[in-house]
Amino acid sequence: MLAATIALTLQAPALIPAPVHIRPGDGAFTLTASTKLLLSGDAGGAAKLLRAYLTPSTGLRLPTTRQTGNDTIELRTDSALGRKLGREGYRLKIDGNRVVITGGSSAGLFYGVQTFRQLLPAETLSTSRSGASSWSIPAVEIEDYPRFQWRGAHLDVARHFMPKAFVLKFIDLLAFHKLNTFHWHLTDDQGWRIEIKKYPKLTEVGAWRKDTMLVYGNPGKYSGEPHGGFYTQEDVREIVRYAQERHITVVPEIEMPGHAQAAIAAYPELGNVSTPLEVATKWGVIENVFNVKDSTIDFLKDVIDEVIDLFPSQFIHIGGDECPKTQWKQSAYAQEKMRRLGLKDEHELQSWFIKQMDAHIAGKGRRMIGWSEILEGGLAPGAALMVWLGNDGAETAVKSGHDVVMAQTSHTYFDYYQSQDRTKEPHAIGGFLPLSKVYEYEPILPSFTPEQTKHVLGAQFQLWTEYIRDPRHLEYMAFPRGCALSEVAWSPKEARNFNAFRQRLETHTARLTALDVNFRKLD
Repeated sequence: MLAATIALTLQAPALIPAPVHIRPGDGAFTLTASTKLLLSGDAGGAAKLLRAYLTPSTGLRLPTTRQTGNDTIELRTDSALGRKLGREGYRLKIDGNRVVITGGSSAGLFYGVQTFRQLLPAETLSTSRSGASSWSIPAVEIEDYPRFQWRGAHLDVARHFMPKAFVLKFIDLLAFHKLNTFHWHLTDDQGWRIEIKKYPKLTEVGAWRKDTMLVYGNPGKYSGEPHGGFYTQEDVREIVRYAQERHITVVPEIEMPGHAQAAIAAYPELGNVSTPLEVATKWGVIENVFNVKDSTIDFLKDVIDEVIDLFPSQFIHIGGDECPKTQWKQSAYAQEKMRRLGLKDEHELQSWFIKQMDAHIAGKGRRMIGWSEILEGGLAPGAALMVWLGNDGAETAVKSGHDVVMAQTSHTYFDYYQSQDRTKEPHAIGGFLPLSKVYEYEPILPSFTPEQTKHVLGAQFQLWTEYIRDPRHLEYMAFPRGCALSEVAWSPKEARNFNAFRQRLETHTARLTALDVNFRKLD
């Protein structure tokens, strides 16, 4: 195989994420009203999307043809290529006469189409009609495939609800950058955002709070305004279908046993205290957690059953992070349960709780994934770990044969500030995470053996929305840092170079503008 020839020179197109192999050619292909599509293999979905992408800006119909020839865009899948490059790999060849995009599967073909879109003038990415009648695409040969199988983005809609239309736009932006996993954080102390038919109060009560903390403090600063919203099951199915068409897996997260106050406000019998609770209005770690009664476990299994019915993803995320043990220590029921089960402490009680969910999810043919803290008291047998706390958890997990997704605060928390001068940035939760630091992220730890490395599924960035109140603010926090993470997850490690990336990003920002993204301007 050729050495990686990532786009490090001025002669190569400014693609993000950068492809594995790229060789600029001579001349250009011209897209016009006479251009036709030639389809073979499993190319129907890619053709439908390509028309949907281009028609609003260009007005082109891109009719199909059965004849190979000039002035064509050929879209095809090839299982032999899939065996060589993987199902998400693709080849793209453009000369003065035609374009040929070949995918190792329909997913690979889709990623080839995304690269083709980036090679076109930025105006073709807009929903506004261009005044041009033809568009030039540089001649090039590309062979490309991803480094990691999990290339993700996490979106918290519990702290601040994001409308369905924006969720669909966000999915499109992930796909454009060849990210393939949408981790959807749907429940927390401050809001329950997914309709559960068996337990309607989860959204009737749990989806709405009377106020919102604006700034930490004692007593803190608040908005004085109610906030809420939720997604119906019909909404969820629509979003999942939309993502599937763009080869994105939606991984739902239902938080437990902590971050549970919204659910307890709706169904007080799930909690540990007799005092009625409201949906939380403040941020931070809250002590109101699920109790460990069998009835509560059964309740959450019912919830998971409806979630599994809505989401075809292999993984179901159960959170598991930041669960205070104070109420369990004070609960006679919890202490008796620990004695009966032979558990030495509350950490083992949490592990017992998590293992109940792991067994239930596994029994449905799915796999459980949770944040670093599900290691406390012992990791459930089939669980995967989403690592956000340092390196220790990742090392413990992979050494015991468990899969991990790397999502560490140090490099992937996009709710952190983008400048050390905080007066120039919107209020954020803290920290400092510039574009350059995101780009330097390395998901494979130096201590990992080649066998342990196989357990690193990939990486993702996180958007926690305590202080991200609307879609435009969220875009500002996500991009262009999301562009950097996409390259970390897709492109070869040895070929990454921040200066070259930064140079390509100068061109890429015009694409983000055309896509109506409120990105943070480059320093």
